[in-house]
Amino acid sequence: MKIDLTGKTAIVTGSTEGIGYGTALGLAQSGAEVVINGRTQEKVDHAVAKLKAAVPDAKVKGVAADVSTAKGCDTLVAAVPRADILVNNAGIFELKPFFDIPDEEWEHYFQTNVMSGVRLSRAYLKGMMERNWGRIVFLSSESGINIPPEMLHYGFTRTAVLGISRGLAKLAHGTGVTVNAVLPGPTLSEGVGHMIEKMAKESGKPVAQVEKEFVPSIRPTSIIERIASVEEVANMIVYACSPQASATTGAALRVDGGVVESII
Repeated sequence: MKIDLTGKTAIVTGSTEGIGYGTALGLAQSGAEVVINGRTQEKVDHAVAKLKAAVPDAKVKGVAADVSTAKGCDTLVAAVPRADILVNNAGIFELKPFFDIPDEEWEHYFQTNVMSGVRLSRAYLKGMMERNWGRIVFLSSESGINIPPEMLHYGFTRTAVLGISRGLAKLAHGTGVTVNAVLPGPTLSEGVGHMIEKMAKESGKPVAQVEKEFVPSIRPTSIIERIASVEEVANMIVYACSPQASATTGAALRVDGGVVESII
């Protein structure tokens, strides 16, 4: 199967590193014109240069905007008024005890992980429906189903995203627009890498040992029994953005390594 997205414009939020960058790379390799987004110009410029080096003939644009705010979303939409593909990837996470999470932190997680996707979908979905083609993908997580007690504020936002993506898919019924959510399990992004390094420092164990023990200790139901690579998750997202995925909509597409104890 050859995915060809030539002529399509794809926005990937939070794409200067991790799953977002991996997705932007995969979309560029498939011929899409890609918009890299991040909070700082420096990181955006670095990611754009990195992607151009990896895919020399790629059409890549960078937009620095903090999409956790309404102003940041407006900045991105002003810079890119039309999109055929929107990947709502921007998100934050942290291991933190429930009793230590203040109100403002709950609000920050909601604005970043949920409202960024709501605002941008509101900006781009109508145009996709009018043109009768489009793809919106929300990044959720297996934590949206298996709510982790060690980061409740993260889990609840990923559950919310599942409801929004399903509802928007229904809103776009009968058109060539699909809306889906992708649910990664533990993935070795830069963010997870930093978290593992922190855990290693606190425990006094080598980083390699902590990484090896990470999945069996916090996600013992994993069938693959390892952390997934960024590319493995990005592959699912790129497929969901492809013409070949035209009959897949309103779905929760799991790339969780079998963590969720369900056959559907």
